Amino acid sequence: MSISKYNDECYPDPTAHDALATIEQEQRALRAFRPIVYICSPYAGDIEANVAVARRYSRFAVDEGYIPIAPHLLFPQFLNDAEPAERELGLFFGNALISKCSEVWVFGNRISSGMEAEINRAKWKNYRLRYFTEEGQEA
Repeated sequence: MSISKYNDECYPDPTAHDALATIEQEQRALRAFRPIVYICSPYAGDIEANVAVARRYSRFAVDEGYIPIAPHLLFPQFLNDAEPAERELGLFFGNALISKCSEVWVFGNRISSGMEAEINRAKWKNYRLRYFTEEGQEA
């Protein structure tokens, strides 16, 4: 949307134009900034269902104005979670990513062993933790 330099009566109105242009620029800047959040939710067990809810949690973060990082949606694409060495590698990669996030969002009422490791690391590093129910309500 272009802001006119003229008022409704077609007279130049630079003060109103400058004020409205500043407001529009600030709003654009706010829309451009999206903090990164780490999505912490179960993967092991019922993998199909857990991947589906991790996708839903990631979408929730996007709708709330954040950029979600969900390593358990990415790393199983090329790492085998059933292999202990590759699982540890995936957790290590997740720890590297968690340090780039402004917050860690923990979803659900069940804390898996992998989630527990992520939560403990976040607490140890003094990262901001937020807990959500499976429905996306802050706990």
